Amino acid sequence: MIALIQRVTQARVDIAGATVGAIDQGLLVLLGVEKGDDEAKAKRLADKVAKYRVFADSDGKMNLNVAQAGGSLLVVSQFTLAADTNSGNRPSFSSAAPPSEGERLYQVFCGLCQEQGLRVATGQFGADMQVSLCNDGPVTFWLQS
Repeated sequence: MIALIQRVTQARVDIAGATVGAIDQGLLVLLGVEKGDDEAKAKRLADKVAKYRVFADSDGKMNLNVAQAGGSLLVVSQFTLAADTNSGNRPSFSSAAPPSEGERLYQVFCGLCQEQGLRVATGQFGADMQVSLCNDGPVTFWLQS
């Protein structure tokens, strides 16, 4: 399971011109589910995202996690993170989880983040989404479980 996280001042997801999820300060989490991923991997990754210290403390050091900074999560499914790009000029998605399993684990991940007290906004699994954000820093990290 892969999470590409970006520290944002704001982010939103639109589908067909309507906003379906939006946050102010927090983390945009682009989530990719791979074959073989399970609830245990979702839990490890949710814990890591929730605890990852990427927000500045009073001394300007990255010492605060999203909750300590008063932020939220916007979690967007993105199967392209599971692409195999090792050969050729076209990505292969053979390592991505099947859609039904990807959606199930996406929902599990979101629920685990909410259980940690985080406000979680989402996109819509499998939809054609337009994601807008203001990356703060820019600060972007690739996390994997």
